[in-house]
Amino acid sequence: MLELDAVQTLAFAGLALFLGYALCRVVPLFNRYNLPAPVIGGLVVALAVLVARSREVTLFTLDASLQAPLMIAFFTTIGVNASVALLKLSGRQVLVFLLLASAFAIVQNLLGMAVALGFGLHPLFGVLAGSTTLTGGPATGLAFAPLFEQAGVTGAESIAVASAMAGILCGGLLGGPVATVLIRRHKLYGGVRLGAPDESAAEPLGARDTPDFATRESNALKSIVVILVAMWLGAGVSAGLSAAGLTLPAYVGAMMVGALIRWIDDRTGWIRLPVATTDLIGNVCLSLFLAVALMNLRLWELAGLAAPLLVNLTLQVALVALFCGVVFRVMGRDYDAAVMGGGFIGFMLGTTANAMAVMRTLVERYGMAPRAFLVAPLVGAFFIDFTNALIITGFINLWD
Repeated sequence: MLELDAVQTLAFAGLALFLGYALCRVVPLFNRYNLPAPVIGGLVVALAVLVARSREVTLFTLDASLQAPLMIAFFTTIGVNASVALLKLSGRQVLVFLLLASAFAIVQNLLGMAVALGFGLHPLFGVLAGSTTLTGGPATGLAFAPLFEQAGVTGAESIAVASAMAGILCGGLLGGPVATVLIRRHKLYGGVRLGAPDESAAEPLGARDTPDFATRESNALKSIVVILVAMWLGAGVSAGLSAAGLTLPAYVGAMMVGALIRWIDDRTGWIRLPVATTDLIGNVCLSLFLAVALMNLRLWELAGLAAPLLVNLTLQVALVALFCGVVFRVMGRDYDAAVMGGGFIGFMLGTTANAMAVMRTLVERYGMAPRAFLVAPLVGAFFIDFTNALIITGFINLWD
């Protein structure tokens, strides 16, 4: 049996991560539905552990002490990148789309709780299998898992991954067909049809900058220091909120401090934080965090939960397909609104990558949708993480 320390565990996670990327390249299904490479690689390791355990063999022990800092660093970058300037790019449309997504996240949790009660499970099982993992994806599910465990949901990490992965698959399958029905029924088409959409509108501010080496080095250093300072100060904020009686995930304080730093920087220009660099650092932290977390999964804890998870997912899929019609009407009843509806399904059942893939497929066939490629990624990649964290926290605290 291998006994790995924190650094060795992180190195092992890196190997699992690249295994995931390799599998995503060679298995078309993984690429088609945008399954996250860290999740695939980590799950392979977790499955190997499950098989070994069934034969009463322990392959290794992991030191996951770096898992939490990686997770907090990722969510800190979400805060740092949640710029008011981004929100102003499409103003009212972004705000309305965010309100729709946030309202639907609440509905997801209420539906999940009803399913949980129907199966005689803890009601917070429904919140975990609701917006925590469907809107939030595997990262949010794993970040909140300790709080759900404390509240009485056994096997929260395994449930989170199972629900998130199933949601990603369904989101990739459902978004395109539902949006296509809207487009054809209302005879909607975009502008010039191209082989690929103009994704410049979907990129964060500064994403096309090409600074020289010295500037890139300076940007990376600034971003890393700001993230570390936000994590440092955020720990104090989280401690204060916990002392006030609020049950919160560890990253909330750091994410709030990161957003405050971004707001100050947008107004003063003192730091000039580069969004693209911060986003890159966040993605690296997220990949390693997911790989470590997935390798540590106890998949045997899912025994007996397949039926409630399946029923919940079936109802959630039906609900989001119906709600897509509401999104279409509220967002303008035009072609861009239909494409946004497909993207809405993509990230409300999975990840922003899912949403982007769905929308790319639609515009390649029916024409450009520039407004959709601005609004959906801003909400899915930045702002919904804030509101969803508040929604999940509210449900946990209200139930406790």
